[in-house]
Amino acid sequence: MSGETVITIVGNLVDDPELRFTPAGVAVAKFRIASTPRVFDKQSNEWRDGESLFLTCSVWRQAAENVAESLARGVRVIVQGRLKQRSYEDKEQVKRTVYEIDVDEVGPTLARATAKVLKNPAGGNASVPANGSVGDPWAGAQPANGQAQAQRQGGGWGSPPAQQQPAAQGSGYSDEPPF
Repeated sequence: MSGETVITIVGNLVDDPELRFTPAGVAVAKFRIASTPRVFDKQSNEWRDGESLFLTCSVWRQAAENVAESLARGVRVIVQGRLKQRSYEDKEQVKRTVYEIDVDEVGPTLARATAKVLKNPAGGNASVPANGSVGDPWAGAQPANGQAQAQRQGGGWGSPPAQQQPAAQGSGYSDEPPF
């Protein structure tokens, strides 16, 4: 929608994502992140934590299920979404305002961690094999005739068939396209 405030924030998950389903069966996961700025104090010559910003995030559908399965409390994440403001009255009739993010994208940061990415199948809920090949259109691809012959004769992908290879090919690669 036009005029929405898109925000990208990096922070740590404050608690485990909570997965729920609407009456229509649509998955939604809610989680909170804390983003704490670090400021260098020149007088003491050390880094200090600033005031933490806590935001509640909502992510929907398949992404909600992926978040609930993949992320946990303490994980550092990057979240991109639309910032929303919501006002309400609490039990004591005090008017309150909260800021939330409708998440479009979320994932772990890789600055100080690693992650193994597994693709979901196109249908959504089926289990993914350990090699992550479901949904990969190239996973079962077979080489073209010339490439298959080159592989059988010791060449590799991108190598011309053995009878076309130069006698001394130092790098093992060819400038010729594989088609």
